[in-house]
Amino acid sequence: MNIKLGTVLTLEPSTSEKPEKYRCKIIDSDDYAIYVDYPVDTITGRTVFLMDGTQLRVSYTEESKAAFAFQTEVLSKKKGQIPMIKLSFPGDSEIIKIQRRDFVRVAARLDISVQFEDERYQFVTDDISAGGTAVVLNRPVNFNADDEVSLLIPLPFNNGDTKYVTTTAKAIRIFQRDSITLASLQFSDTDEVDKQLIVRYCFERQVMLRKKSRD
Repeated sequence: MNIKLGTVLTLEPSTSEKPEKYRCKIIDSDDYAIYVDYPVDTITGRTVFLMDGTQLRVSYTEESKAAFAFQTEVLSKKKGQIPMIKLSFPGDSEIIKIQRRDFVRVAARLDISVQFEDERYQFVTDDISAGGTAVVLNRPVNFNADDEVSLLIPLPFNNGDTKYVTTTAKAIRIFQRDSITLASLQFSDTDEVDKQLIVRYCFERQVMLRKKSRD
């Protein structure tokens, strides 16, 4: 295990309806698990009690300022001088290095509804990040670069849930790649809940693409 004892972790619930972040520290570890002190909510400062089986996204930063993330699950509680929570550890190979965590761009084919003035289009995305998306234009559109459009994006998650993100976006450019016409859209009014949903989707998608590349 490459994570050092004492490393501060940020935990984010995978199924929460609202953005939540908890802070904790690694107290102990073995080959298959890490033991952390009881996490504290980063907003309220209160101790958080996590149920066994809770799915979480873990992120942390090393001294080099490089950021990393992986998925985990609450396995059990451990009593002692310092009460601890046991979290599953998927192995060093499952840790993803992240440059700008909120704006990791991943290839994704998502149905997306794009509205400009009174016209609504149904397209498929080419990629997505918390900052924007590239959309495959399978027919002519009335909007151009610098125009603002409204979006409805369904995000399917590993647990079977589908969440719907509504936001506005600015068309940055419309361009050709090979024989495909694409529109680059930059999100301009994404609330924090929807932003965290996109971050979560991108993370799950990264993990899935990495597993596929190894198969």
